[in-house]
Amino acid sequence: MKFDMEYSHDEATTRLIDAALDARNNSHSPYSNFRVGAALLTVEGKVFKGCNIESCSFSPTICAERVAIASAVAAGYTKFTTLAISSDVNETPITPCGVCRQFMREFGKDLQVWLVCPDKRFCRTTLEELLPGSFGPDSLGKA
Repeated sequence: MKFDMEYSHDEATTRLIDAALDARNNSHSPYSNFRVGAALLTVEGKVFKGCNIESCSFSPTICAERVAIASAVAAGYTKFTTLAISSDVNETPITPCGVCRQFMREFGKDLQVWLVCPDKRFCRTTLEELLPGSFGPDSLGKA
């Protein structure tokens, strides 16, 4: 994947990027020391943050993206516009894992995904680009 990096030029974008970067501070990652933060923007303009939470038995570990989405859903929100994802890696942004991509797809294919570096550079992409030919609710006739 080619990353066309940019810096934010508007307040709303900066707020979401800052929220994703801030979410890393709550990461529970004592085994990998790999902090990830996510900030999810709803169509109503509300932001939900998430961080990765590791478990010593590894299987129950949950990614920041799924924490943010689960928090939003638990609060009654299911329509999202943008998900910003950050880590401590500055050279190139991280991308969501396959499980997170499929989990995001549950709520639509039109999600904007921003891959954020600690210096606030970011790359804009979409879930459709990250998960082409995806399986979703519409595949089951549940649009």
